[in-house]
Amino acid sequence: MSMFTHMLAILFGMGSWVSINGLWVELPLIVPQIPEGWYLPSYLSVLIQMANVGPLFVTLMHRFRPGALNETAVIYVIIILGTVASFLLGFFWKETVLVGGVPRSLALLVLTFFLAAVDCTSSVTFLPFMMHLQPQYLTTYFIGEGVSGLLPALVALIQGVGVVHCINTTQSLNHTINTSNSAGNYHLQTQYQPSNFSAEVFFFFLSAMMLVCLVAFLLLNHHPAVVREHPNPRYTNGTNENSQSRRTWAEQRPMMDPFRHQNHKSRSSFGSGSYSWMQVVYVFVILAWVNALSNTVLPSVQSYSCLPYGNNAYHLSATLAAVSNPLACFIAIFVSIRSLVFLGFLTVLGTGIGSYIMSMAALSPCPLLAEDTSGAAVMVLAWIFFILSLSYVKVIIGVILRDEGHSALVWCGAVVQLGSLLGAVTMFPLVSVYGLFSSGDPCNTSCP
Repeated sequence: MSMFTHMLAILFGMGSWVSINGLWVELPLIVPQIPEGWYLPSYLSVLIQMANVGPLFVTLMHRFRPGALNETAVIYVIIILGTVASFLLGFFWKETVLVGGVPRSLALLVLTFFLAAVDCTSSVTFLPFMMHLQPQYLTTYFIGEGVSGLLPALVALIQGVGVVHCINTTQSLNHTINTSNSAGNYHLQTQYQPSNFSAEVFFFFLSAMMLVCLVAFLLLNHHPAVVREHPNPRYTNGTNENSQSRRTWAEQRPMMDPFRHQNHKSRSSFGSGSYSWMQVVYVFVILAWVNALSNTVLPSVQSYSCLPYGNNAYHLSATLAAVSNPLACFIAIFVSIRSLVFLGFLTVLGTGIGSYIMSMAALSPCPLLAEDTSGAAVMVLAWIFFILSLSYVKVIIGVILRDEGHSALVWCGAVVQLGSLLGAVTMFPLVSVYGLFSSGDPCNTSCP
């Protein structure tokens, strides 16, 4: 395998969610400067789910007009759109217009919708494109997808986003002109540290990352060293250039599994027929569940679960969880266990760890061991193993479905987005409408 192709697969995967991930980590710097304030995360959640119209369109076209949609052209369009939208955010994210007499960050919201459409649609286009390459490069692609969350988080740490300082201030309890009779009460006030560089620079960085993704995609399509490694020269983009028989051959022929007998009996009409319909449903249910938990349900309460243990615990949890994603993909390169029973075990394990995290978030601002260093250590480890276990499940399912053909990878991306959508729909009212979670003041909250 070519190390050059591995690097291109990582850079290509990195463009899948780097824009939205970057926008989320930049929120502490953006929110104080826009009229929406901390309602912005709720608006972003809604916009991201509305952007699922992109993957819905691609999936429906694949289902009812197979071969009519040029996959490569769609990928070029969404990467270029993501590059331009990220670049424009650097100029217009603070601009406001009056909507119904109220100032709104219309440019920020519209450009965010386009970024969300790009990232959501990548789930049903980037993965199927990996059928062009040898099977081993799919795991490398998942490493790049993990890096799309890690890299913005590291840059935000360098930028100093969200770093809190507790400053002593004096609050007068007697607001009279005679200050000698006023009583002073010292308390701590929360202040965010100024960033090392502006949000504009950060958005230009995101645009540069999308441009790198575009260059990587160009090379994956046209560089001679990569083209020579294409496993099936007859497979193009699922367009009408080939005959129906050739397209069917490319869709159904398993590309990987040295342990599979050539004359195995078909157990279903899904993919190569290696799995029964019960197993197919089982795999897709697990895929939707782990993506709901890891993409929307637990991230929506991460601050509630971590901040009671301190600002350092929160940043460690966010950063090391982001590291755990590509680490799980790296492990899958060398240890690839495809047992459906083992995937179920890891899903149960990850769900159990996630239940602990959710419980601590519900107890915020005074969860268990809030005043103890061990509490922070347990929470950081919980986030690491939660992401590590579920990310491994996602990668192995991707590898399994890659063997079942191009169509299976399209449905893989669609189910990923469906799981994320269901998780967001569930958590949005709980967090933003009913206010079931309380964050407390990081400088003044005291627990018994």
